[in-house]
Amino acid sequence: MTNQTAAPPSGGTEVAGRVADVLLLFAGGPDHLGVTAISRELGISKAVVYRILQSLVSREMLEAGPSGYRLGPAAVALGVSALRRFNVRSAAAPVLRRLRDETGETTTLSGLAGDERVYLDQFESPREVKMTVEVGRRFPLHAGSSGRVILAFLPEARREALLARPLAALTDRTVVDGAALRDRLAETAREGVAVSFGERQADAGSVAAPLFGPDGEVHGSISVCGPGHRFTPDAVDRYRALVRDAAEEVTRTWTTHR
Repeated sequence: MTNQTAAPPSGGTEVAGRVADVLLLFAGGPDHLGVTAISRELGISKAVVYRILQSLVSREMLEAGPSGYRLGPAAVALGVSALRRFNVRSAAAPVLRRLRDETGETTTLSGLAGDERVYLDQFESPREVKMTVEVGRRFPLHAGSSGRVILAFLPEARREALLARPLAALTDRTVVDGAALRDRLAETAREGVAVSFGERQADAGSVAAPLFGPDGEVHGSISVCGPGHRFTPDAVDRYRALVRDAAEEVTRTWTTHR
């Protein structure tokens, strides 16, 4: 009679599980993580963690920087794909089209992607002179109304981690001073909308409101945007109410009919 032992678990399955565990640490957690923190959290050796991280960096799932590792463009693309599967574009499309017709300006849908935002859709203004956006392009959250309104409604710890980083000036009107930006974020949170004049793109005006997902967290925003000279005080006051109501409608549709 020969001794038989049970087959060990598949090495591939174990490695895949560890890779998934590492990625999941970045979901809703700190923006940056180091080898030591991941090793301690998952209870696996630093050598194994380092090999996993290097593999993920090579596939652009993570990026390495002076503060540690953070989600990379491939992970961001997966996040955008997940947002699309939540049917937010379907929920937003008729509302954005109507908002475009009501204002005569371009309307946009943005999604939160890692620690940035990305344009998911737009409905262009019928006017000859208009603003258009590049769908799929990512931008920092601190610059412009679509990003700032997302940043204002993020959990405090995550928001503060983002504000602790160097903030790039995309134009000469981008707010990069931490104290001034916190004041603007507090105002945005109180009003439920953000207004921007040339903060992300020179000579452009925009008004944006947040979109909340089925989990109750902010996941994106919608905006009205156009040439700055058309965003007069009267127009902005009108757009505030229209954009806020439109965002609430999209949120309701998204969360109840997904």
